[in-house]
Amino acid sequence: MTLPLNPAFALTEAPPVMEARRWVTGRSFPESKPLINVSQAAPVDPPPLALRHVIAEAALNDPAAHLYGPVLGLPDLRAEIAAQWSGAYGGTVRADQVAITQGCNQAFCAIMSTLAGAGDEVILPTPWYFNHKMWLDMSGVRTVPLATGGDLIPDAAKAAQLITDRTRAIVLVSPNNPGGVEYPAETLTAFRHLARSRDIALIVDETYRDFDSRTGAPHDLFADPDWDDTLVQLYSFSKAFRLTGHRVGAIVASTARLAEVEKFLDTVAICPSQLGQMAALWGMRNLTQWVAGERAKILARRAAMVSGFAQALPDWRLMGCGAYFAYVEHPFGMGSAELAKALVDQAHVLMLPGTMFTPEGSAEGQRQLRIAFANVDAGGIATLFDRLAGFRA
Repeated sequence: MTLPLNPAFALTEAPPVMEARRWVTGRSFPESKPLINVSQAAPVDPPPLALRHVIAEAALNDPAAHLYGPVLGLPDLRAEIAAQWSGAYGGTVRADQVAITQGCNQAFCAIMSTLAGAGDEVILPTPWYFNHKMWLDMSGVRTVPLATGGDLIPDAAKAAQLITDRTRAIVLVSPNNPGGVEYPAETLTAFRHLARSRDIALIVDETYRDFDSRTGAPHDLFADPDWDDTLVQLYSFSKAFRLTGHRVGAIVASTARLAEVEKFLDTVAICPSQLGQMAALWGMRNLTQWVAGERAKILARRAAMVSGFAQALPDWRLMGCGAYFAYVEHPFGMGSAELAKALVDQAHVLMLPGTMFTPEGSAEGQRQLRIAFANVDAGGIATLFDRLAGFRA
């Protein structure tokens, strides 16, 4: 007997990172040429020791760490985000405009569930973050791709041509996953004007904001006193404090929208992880300098990637590089999915093909690859370029 399957799930692609892991599962690589894994951006190191002590102390001595908490998150954490965001962005964010979620992926699923239902449309720039596309597919929401061209920066005027009476939102990710590019402030402003004029939501995912190469606020969207009539911001603590396993994310939106989000969160998870929230709150209050050091490391690795492509791989085209990612166009005749597997076999390098970030049949995706370099030190980056330079299709 075969149990029924939701048709929307049948039409949803398998998780790309899990698929890529299967390419190396059960395989061994020689000590002289170990696998270089640049397929996923999640930190591989644990949180800093001081933060681990905070988590352990809470687990041992704070009874609240093991109980249900407020559905929208701990009040102190919501207030801390509101205060820090108000200062960082030069605007006003209140605690009741912040909700805590089980990671940023859940933040996206929660907010999108309040905005779009089966048959509705959402605009995603390409290349897109595949989990965004997967959730829309599973929800029966039509993804409308917005091509970004060679610089990977979306254009609001082109997006305007894609809006229909079923469009519910435009989703932007900056710094971008997978492209690595940092969207100019004027780009975000143009999309805010477009979304407001058409009564749709502008969702800005800033998971990688802590590793933006620019100083100061990356945009002034929160400086608008009426920002919450259009803007929804998503954020993750996974990258800044290495809390990937604790699943702590955030939504910043209107109180009316968060009242709808609360329905989703109460049904799906009841409340966010208490230990993760306690860790995030302590980190926000105590790890500013530590995060600055982590940002400096990432920016140094970014510089090494830019230099490496210019010097070692002149036939490759670096389309975008920033935060945790480099997005490139390869020079080979084969498609990127076939190439990615060949790189595992011959160069012992695991990266993701552009076909995982673009619509089915996309010619651009066949020529592109994503390299998640955040976990590779300077020596590893040099080795990566040696192997790519020596690869022959």
